[in-house]
Amino acid sequence: MLTFTVPDMTCDHCVAAISTEVTAVAGVTSVTCDLTTKVVTVDGEGLDRAALVAAIDEAGFDVA
Repeated sequence: MLTFTVPDMTCDHCVAAISTEVTAVAGVTSVTCDLTTKVVTVDGEGLDRAALVAAIDEAGFDVA
């Protein structure tokens, strides 16, 4: 499990955009976004942190 803080994640549209991009990364089995804490939690096997950060960036968000 890896977690990422995404300060600009503010609404369900943000969650959908991030979830779509992160789910496409190899090895990801689930993505959970918490709007209150601004934390994205990713579960899976053999997760590549750099690829996940790139996916969040592709969705239009920066990881803190």
